[in-house]
Amino acid sequence: MIVPAIILLLVVTPHIHATVHNTEIDPDLNRDTVELIISKGYPAETHHVTTQDGYILTLHRIPSVENSSPGPVQKPVVFLQHGILASSADWVINLANQSLGFILADAGFDVWMGNIRGNTYSRNHTHLSPSDKEFWDFSFDEHSQYDLPAMLNYVLQETKQEKLVYVGYSQGSVMGFAGFSTQPELADKVKLFIALAPVARVSNLQGALAPLSKFIYNEVFIHFFNLIGGTEFLPSDELTNFIASQVCSQPLIEAVCRNFLFLIAGFDDRQLNMTRLPVYLSHLPAGTSEKNIVHFARQVDTEKFHQYDYLKAGNLLRYGRFTPPEYHVSAVSVKTATFSGGKDWISNPTDVAWLLPQIQQHVFHKTIDYYDHLDFIWSVDVPTVLSPDIINLINTHAT
Repeated sequence: MIVPAIILLLVVTPHIHATVHNTEIDPDLNRDTVELIISKGYPAETHHVTTQDGYILTLHRIPSVENSSPGPVQKPVVFLQHGILASSADWVINLANQSLGFILADAGFDVWMGNIRGNTYSRNHTHLSPSDKEFWDFSFDEHSQYDLPAMLNYVLQETKQEKLVYVGYSQGSVMGFAGFSTQPELADKVKLFIALAPVARVSNLQGALAPLSKFIYNEVFIHFFNLIGGTEFLPSDELTNFIASQVCSQPLIEAVCRNFLFLIAGFDDRQLNMTRLPVYLSHLPAGTSEKNIVHFARQVDTEKFHQYDYLKAGNLLRYGRFTPPEYHVSAVSVKTATFSGGKDWISNPTDVAWLLPQIQQHVFHKTIDYYDHLDFIWSVDVPTVLSPDIINLINTHAT
């Protein structure tokens, strides 16, 4: 990969966090998403859908018992979309009473979880292989334009429902804002859009990712990158799993691992279940493309929410203009609810304050003052602080 080793270290180590010194190995450590679901006593299904440009995506489902019963009444379909470098495991990675996927299933909803191209569960294509550089020629533009409609349309077809609830975390919210603003026919199929740690403009990014972005968005770097192309960025592999389960469990390394995590997402560890950290790290990072990382970093400099920047000559060739087209959040016609964290350095409060007035059908906002970016999927208080409002929103706007 073209990413320097120091940058790789900065991004890998945030996910290498301290563990409590427990010699027992958590049985969830080596379980995939389906195994995590089944091990908690829930039914699980695996589905596959092919995008218009040939990527084969994996969807996971916790089917609602009520939705499988005969009769006219059906609980809403809720589609959960993970963030960058992540997978469907995010939604079922905590204990059953702490994971949003299980909590929503217990509420009777038909829960579906997506996996975008290039992550652990979506590494197949009709004619390309992950070893082909062309396979990795994508960013969140393609996630929004191809992956999102393929997944949502498939779910609606399978469930025989006309509309669903979309819950997007971090990059999952980016996909919603970009996809629904440019594809009104897709937006019409969504009853409610819930954005957790919402991301659109990222000009106020903080923490260790800020200097990384300063390096990447340099136009010399962008020109070089666009010329040679990129490949895979941070796949989950044996090395990161070893570091997660062995290295950071050592007393002298523990504090270093903890600090690197907070350098990325914000400083607060009160909500983390330390005993689950090796399990989290066995699923993170789940991989993306280098081009996707460059796309996000470039937006720090431009201070706009836009499509991939090929620079002037490339933009003129691809878009017929010198600058990349912007995504306009104001064009999203879907009822939208947002949840943000006061200590979130990625979905920064300043950027969230810019975003909220752009949302035309804004029905709800909640700021959880002590939440950082990862608390939305890892926090032990999701059952009391986050999920009651989400369930109420779904019951109010989507039933």
